[in-house]
Formats: sequence, C-alpha cells, structure tokens
Amino acid sequence: MKDFSAIPPLDAHAVLRRFGLRADKSLGQNFLQDAEALERIALAAEIQADDTVLEIGPGLGSLTRYLAVSAREVVALELDPELIPPLRAVLAPHPNVHVVQGDILKTAVSELVGRQDYLVVANIPYYITSAIMRHLLEGTPKPRRIVLTIQKEVAERICAGAGDLSLLALSVQVYGKPSIAAVIPATAFHPAPKVDSAILRVDIYPQPLIPRETLPTFFKLTKAGFSQKRKTLRNSLSSGLHIKTQEAESLLKSTGIDPMRRAETLSIEEWGGLCEEWEK
Repeated sequence: MKDFSAIPPLDAHAVLRRFGLRADKSLGQNFLQDAEALERIALAAEIQADDTVLEIGPGLGSLTRYLAVSAREVVALELDPELIPPLRAVLAPHPNVHVVQGDILKTAVSELVGRQDYLVVANIPYYITSAIMRHLLEGTPKPRRIVLTIQKEVAERICAGAGDLSLLALSVQVYGKPSIAAVIPATAFHPAPKVDSAILRVDIYPQPLIPRETLPTFFKLTKAGFSQKRKTLRNSLSSGLHIKTQEAESLLKSTGIDPMRRAETLSIEEWGGLCEEWEK
C-alpha cells in the first residue's frame, strides 16, 4: 500500500484565485480535490515503481501529485494554456512530472510516451470518452490500463452487458475489460458538477476482440446499427449503410441474426460475425 500521507491538500478555488483564473465550463473543468477520491484513483491504476503514466487533463495537478509519488515518470498533458502556470507551480516538488500543453486528440501518443506498457489516467468530459479511447488504442504505443474519472451514469453504460450495449460500450469493450473501481460524489469537485462521477478502469486486451484489420468495418456497422436505435437492425442497417431493406435482412440472416432484433441486444461476437459476412 502506497503512503500518500505526505501529499498536502489542494484548495482548487484558492489556487485559481491566486492566478486570477476561473473554472472554464466550456472545457468541462471540475477540479477534483478530495484526498480520499484522489487516492482511490491512484490505487485503481495499480501503478508500479517503474511505470510511465500519461495523465490527460491534469488541471491544477491535484491527482498528478499522487501519480508522481507512485510512478517513475508522469507526462501531464493539459489542453488549457492558462492552467500551465498554476500546474507547474503545484508540481514544482515533483521533478519526475513533465507538463505538456496540447490536445490529446491532435497529438500522437508516440510524441508523449516512448515506451509500451504505459498507463493512462484521466479526468475527462464524458462526451470525448470514446474518441480518447480510440485515439489511444489505435495509435502506438498501447497502454496496458486506462483509468478514467467520468460521469457515473456513463461509466455504468460502458460496463453494461449484452442486451443493454451502447455504441460507447462496444467501442470500449472491443479493446478491454471495463469495471467501476469506485463512485465519487459531486461534492469532491470544485466547482461541483450536477452529477456523481465514477472511476472507470479498463484493462486492455493484448489484441482487440475484433481483428485489427476488421475494426474499421466493426465501427462502420455498429455506427449504422445504432443510428436509429428504436428501429430493428434490418431497418437501422438499411438506413445507416444505404442499402435496401432486403439486403440488410439477407446480411443478418446469413449471419444467424434475427433481423427483427435491435442493435443493443447483439454481443461483440455477433457483431464480429456480421463484419465477416459484410466483408465477403
């Protein structure tokens, strides 16, 4: 068990005021400052002493300090240039942290991390969860684990089982096994968001459940399947793929899937079979 007792509390409001700043709602800035929650995130990541950690959106560095005392090095990538001065000030006692200003979706992972088997820890707006996952897992090098602090409801959707799968759940579960490590109340943040959050841990598979060369087809078909969620697969695939209803029905039947089912009821294996049939 790591000892985090030497890490002082961080008052996000006081740090922002000192630098003449306010939380930017348009960037989804809610600064986590509860010590127990920060410790839970660091522990959920299971950081080893020789690990490299990529932190996306370090904000004011409250969590970064916990990562810094656990890992060999931390690369902290912050989108907001105004947060760089307070971030550097807070992290001054931690020389193993490299602060970089930039957008993760516009930055190659290889520019930030020079080794395989790294970890990702991030407190991110939920609406870019899928985009970040794909960016990290389609690039190189690949992380072995991703730990995200996101809205609790979204974390639960990502962890859903067959029968209740969403496009977001599929886009995560094809790459790794998700689980919820803990729930974080809204009061742990400044400013407090309107909903509770959860720590989502995703342990990455050595290879995706769908062969890499088939992943573009997988995302094409799943996007089409969920394009009109209330409709049957026959109709949603017909509309999303711009093919005739009879063609969509034939495609599904040849894969052994009832055309009257809905997209959320299909397992990843069934989507895989559909991909194979489509590519034929």
